[in-house]
Amino acid sequence: MKLILTQEVTGLGAPGDVVDVKDGYARNYLVPRGLATGWTKGGEKQVASIRAARASRELASLDEAKVVKQRLESNPVKLQVRTGTGGRLFGSVTPSLVASAVKDATGTSIDHRKVEIGNAIRSTGEYTVQVRLHPEVSASIDVQVVPEA
Repeated sequence: MKLILTQEVTGLGAPGDVVDVKDGYARNYLVPRGLATGWTKGGEKQVASIRAARASRELASLDEAKVVKQRLESNPVKLQVRTGTGGRLFGSVTPSLVASAVKDATGTSIDHRKVEIGNAIRSTGEYTVQVRLHPEVSASIDVQVVPEA
């Protein structure tokens, strides 16, 4: 099924992209959540306007993303969480927790949907987390997970 993405979907595309996905994925996930709309010939005009708006935002935000990347990579983030015996966490570290810790540490606000945690963080220690700031700019943040006092 051909769809036009209206929001960014990790691993699939950015807003304005025309993608071909399986019918069930489109019907049960993408369309109900408002992440995509059905593709039509009239939708091509919509695609053009979405791409034009995205291009203008990206040009303005590329320089800003590079500055934010330098700020994020230069400051390690300390995240205090509840732990049990042996340094195991109650649950795991979520992208929302990382985003709020980054805001507290650097004063820079990032969208939790742009935070990518490779493997689940379920114990104390030091980890590296990726943040997609721009389609061309990605920052690696050092996160120190420590037990609460």
